[in-house]
Amino acid sequence: MQKKLPGKELNTGDVKEFNRDSVKVYGYKRFFKSIKYSLSGLYYAYRYEQSLWIHGFVSIFAIAMGIIFKIKLSEWAIIFIALGCILALELINTAIEAAVDLTTTEIHPLAKIAKDCGSAASFVMSIVSVVISLFVFGPYLMQLFELL
Repeated sequence: MQKKLPGKELNTGDVKEFNRDSVKVYGYKRFFKSIKYSLSGLYYAYRYEQSLWIHGFVSIFAIAMGIIFKIKLSEWAIIFIALGCILALELINTAIEAAVDLTTTEIHPLAKIAKDCGSAASFVMSIVSVVISLFVFGPYLMQLFELL
């Protein structure tokens, strides 16, 4: 039986039987290797990316403020979502920069766009995180300054 695809013919008689051995094997060894690779990526980013250090310190500061002000569980959830998003986005930005650097050593306008857009995504999420922090900590700060 022949099926017509744009620019190609597909002969369904050529479909091979599913072979389990050619598929990735799942198991605890693979799981622990995945964790090892993830931690290796975190280590690299924290070692070589200044922006991750900055976001790391700000995260510690936000957590300290949450402890000091004894924020509610729902506020903790909001803060951790915001912190997690910005840290994850910084890691994605680092991956984009590494992939672009691997692809070309030349200064190319498209490489600049890729890097700048990755950086802009992190910047936008940083601003959003600051606004979220103001919503969460603002009432506590206002209450603190009313008491002084």
